[in-house]
Amino acid sequence: EVQLLESGGGLVQPGGSLRLSCAASGLTFSNYGMEWVRQAPGKGFEWVSSINSRGDYVSYGDSVKGRFTISRDNAKNTVYLQMDRLKPEDTAVYYCANQGPTPSRGQGTQVTVSS
Repeated sequence: EVQLLESGGGLVQPGGSLRLSCAASGLTFSNYGMEWVRQAPGKGFEWVSSINSRGDYVSYGDSVKGRFTISRDNAKNTVYLQMDRLKPEDTAVYYCANQGPTPSRGQGTQVTVSS
C-alpha cells in the first residue's frame, strides 16, 4: 500500500517561508514522478508543481513560479516543496501525490499565510 505523509505546514506571515516534506513508502519511489497540489478553502484542487523521477525536470504553476522550488531525495524517498515569499492566497491544504496510472495522495498539511 502506497503511503504519502506530508509535513512542514504551519502559520507564517506574508513574505515568509516554509519547507514542506513528503515521505513516501510502499512504492519504488525512484520510479515515479511526484507532484504537489493544493486546495484552498471552498475551492477545487490546484496543481502546484511536478518533478520527474530523476529530479532533473521540474515544472510549476503560474501562481507559484519563481517563489516555490520542488526537489527530491530518492535515497530518502522524500519530495520537498520550498515555499518562499508566501502570500495570503497561498493558504491551502497541500498534498503530495505520485504520478502514474495508480496515483495516490497523502492526507495533506495545512499552510496558513496571515499576519
